[in-house]
Amino acid sequence: MPRSLSVITALAALLLATAAGAQSRPFGTEGDFVMRDFRFASGESLPALRIHYRTLGHPRRDASGVVRNGVLILHGTTGAGANFATPIFAGELFGPGQPLDTARYYVVLPDGIGHGQSSRPSEGLHARFPHYTYDDMVDAQHRLLVEHLGVTHLRLVMGTSMGGMHSWVWGARYPGFADGLVPLASAPTQIAGRNRMLRRMAMEDIRSDPEWKGGEYTTPPHGLRAALQMLWVMTSAPLVQQHDAPTRAQADSAIDRFLNARMRTMDANDMLYAFDASRDYDPEPTLERITAPLLAINSADDQVNPPELGIVERLMPRVAHGRFLLIPISAATRGHGSHTVAALWKAPFADFIEHALAPLPPLH
Repeated sequence: MPRSLSVITALAALLLATAAGAQSRPFGTEGDFVMRDFRFASGESLPALRIHYRTLGHPRRDASGVVRNGVLILHGTTGAGANFATPIFAGELFGPGQPLDTARYYVVLPDGIGHGQSSRPSEGLHARFPHYTYDDMVDAQHRLLVEHLGVTHLRLVMGTSMGGMHSWVWGARYPGFADGLVPLASAPTQIAGRNRMLRRMAMEDIRSDPEWKGGEYTTPPHGLRAALQMLWVMTSAPLVQQHDAPTRAQADSAIDRFLNARMRTMDANDMLYAFDASRDYDPEPTLERITAPLLAINSADDQVNPPELGIVERLMPRVAHGRFLLIPISAATRGHGSHTVAALWKAPFADFIEHALAPLPPLH
C-alpha cells in the first residue's frame, strides 16, 4: 500500500467506514434474513432481528449435498460487510487465481447485529435496544448460514478486529463447523488493560454527555466526538501518522477531517452498543475446544493488540492446530488497519488454505 495514502483514507476507508461509504458500486448479491423472537444472552429479545448480508460466488456441494466451499468473512467494530469492497482487500483475494477466488468459493459477508444495515439501536429503540454480545452476534451469523443460506459447513471463518475475535468464538462455540479459522488483529482473551480502558472512556464520553439524553438525542451529542477520538487513538499507528502528517498544520487538518466526517455518519447509540458488546468476550477458557487448523495474524504496530504483551504467543500452544504470524512494521503496515491490507499476509494465508486444510472433496 503506498505510503502516500493519507492517514484519513487509511482509517476511514479501511477500519471505520460505514456500509454506504465503503462501496462505490454494487458489491455482491445483497439480502436480509429476519429471525423471529430472537433471544439474547442478556435475556432480552426482539420480535424480529434482521441480519443484512452480501454473497459472492455460488455454493458448491459434495456428493451428500453439503456446501463445502463457504467462506464467512466478518468485519470490525462499527464496520459492515461492505468495508471489504476495496482494492486492497477484495482486489487481492477474490479475483481469478487469488486465494478466495469467487469462481471457486462462496463468500458470505454479514453485517453484525447493531452494524451496517442489520438491526441496530439507531433504527428507533435507541438505548432500549437489547444489549447484545459477541456470542449473540456469532449465533445470529450461524443461523443466517444454516437456516437461510443452507450452509451447514464452512471452508473458512475469517475476520478483522472484532471479526477476528468472532473467529475465535466461532472455533470454540461451533467446533467442527469450519475447516479452518483465520482471526486477524485480535487476541483470544478478555479485553483488559489499555484496550479496555480506551473502550470504557469512549463509552463514558457518550453516556456522561447531557446531550445524549439517555439515548433520546435528536442531534449528535458532542460526547460522540470525544468517543471518536478514543477510536482514532486505538486504531492509529505513530509511524504512518508521522509520515502522512509531518507538520503541525497537517496533523491538525487530518484529525479535524476525520472527526468531522465521522460525526456525519456515526450514530452515538450504535457506537456505544458496538463497544459494549465486547464486555464479556473471553475465549481463553475454551481454547481447547478449537479443533480446526487456525492461523492468527497480527501486526507489530497494532496498538489494540500490542505484540509486547505476548498474549497470543502465550495462549497459542493451547490451540491444537494453531499458528501465529506477526507481521513486522514496514512502510506498508497500517497499524491496526493492517488487517485489511491483504498484500501483507496474502502469501501465508494462501499457503494456509492450500496446505493446512484438508483437501476439498469433488464438488458440483
